[in-house]
Amino acid sequence: MSNEKYLDPDRVARVTARAPSNDTLRWVADWFGTLGDPTRAPLLHALSVDELCVGDLALLLALSQSAVSHQLRLLRHRRIVATRRVGKHVYYRLHDEHVASILQLAIAHADETPGHGAAASQTTRQRRRS
Repeated sequence: MSNEKYLDPDRVARVTARAPSNDTLRWVADWFGTLGDPTRAPLLHALSVDELCVGDLALLLALSQSAVSHQLRLLRHRRIVATRRVGKHVYYRLHDEHVASILQLAIAHADETPGHGAAASQTTRQRRRS
């Protein structure tokens, strides 16, 4: 253990008192890692608008049904998406409002970040017109 003293022990005590468990932090890191795949971002965005079946997601995202099914299986295992069966069709949706909120916040953050999101798309469109 170090003999160093904290610069602000009150702040350190507040942070320590509110710290989640290491297991929780590992789960959060794994969960965000699952979101970090570039194939999954457009899939999740589509599901944030409405529930869709594998075939519609595959057509919408120009992916094979097998690729979409694989991604959905991973997302379902992590409780990021949920399903609803209607006859022979299985519809996928975001698991809950927490997932939708996190996705919306990430998109809003990207839109506000120079070189990313809506600002970057607008710049790209302007360059194409020139």
